[in-house]
Amino acid sequence: MARRLIETTLTEEDTKIEGSLRPQRLDDYIGQSKVKENLKIYIQAARQRGDALDHVLFYGPPGLGKTTLAGIIANEMGVNMRVTSGPAIEKPGEMAAILNNLEERDLLFVDEIHRLSRQVEEVLYPAMEDYCIDIMIGKGASARSVHLSLPKFTLVGATTRAGLLTAPLRDRFGMIHHLEFYTVEELTAIIRHSARVMNVVIDDKGALELARRSRGTPRLANRMLKRVRDFAQVKYDGVITEEVANVALDLMDVDKLGLDRIDRGILITMIDKFQGGPVGLDTLAAAIGEDAGTIEDVYEPYLIMNGLLSRTPRGRVVTPRAYAHLGLGILQEPL
Repeated sequence: MARRLIETTLTEEDTKIEGSLRPQRLDDYIGQSKVKENLKIYIQAARQRGDALDHVLFYGPPGLGKTTLAGIIANEMGVNMRVTSGPAIEKPGEMAAILNNLEERDLLFVDEIHRLSRQVEEVLYPAMEDYCIDIMIGKGASARSVHLSLPKFTLVGATTRAGLLTAPLRDRFGMIHHLEFYTVEELTAIIRHSARVMNVVIDDKGALELARRSRGTPRLANRMLKRVRDFAQVKYDGVITEEVANVALDLMDVDKLGLDRIDRGILITMIDKFQGGPVGLDTLAAAIGEDAGTIEDVYEPYLIMNGLLSRTPRGRVVTPRAYAHLGLGILQEPL
């Protein structure tokens, strides 16, 4: 399946875009006001004590700024940040080596931390709690355990699946923050800022239209800004107006609510084949030829957040708002 424009997983293009657009300080970070307020206090207190910040866990949908916030914490604390991810660490010895190379008050950022293996997690427990690890040297009868003390460091974990974290690991984080979807107003401000950095001319209505279709996600807002900029440059005079944004995004098959062909296909399939529901997840997955986990993790959250789909004990149900958005009459009330 071709990659979706509104896919929120990080791509190589996003890495290039976000690198230049990411804010470096909390004061420059737009949105997540409650998280920002708490972090300011915790960071200021840690700096006054000359101590490492307590371990932090960020969870929420992809593209909301978890990596950006980790970088900001490192900048505000004036420390180095080491970056890795759960799938990249396969053996306990690899995690032990990373921890042993940290310096005092360093920040270790682990993306997709829920994908760490149980054996690797067990290395983290004493490291997070007592700043020490025990490693085995040698094999068989000559094997011996060596106790290593670690400098005080800060572990910042990021996950899109907080429910998959084991309780022992989750309990060792002193701060746990949930990142919310952004409002249209916040996304409009982000788009204006990104446009200035990218030397793109955009008017207020153009920025607002992009924000409305960005699914509450800054990563998508920046990606769409880049695509619409190309369209404005070639087809218009280089200025992104409301008209340019509407025409470009319509051609890219992103509608007024930020739904694309796949999102609408899920809703239409439920209406056409199952009279709007209720329909079970596995049945729906078979009907559209998609993995059930992908539907649950990727497609459903935004549809549910916008009141287009609801979950019931008997299965998924299309809401009246979805019928209205698709321009369809409710031929039969969902059971």
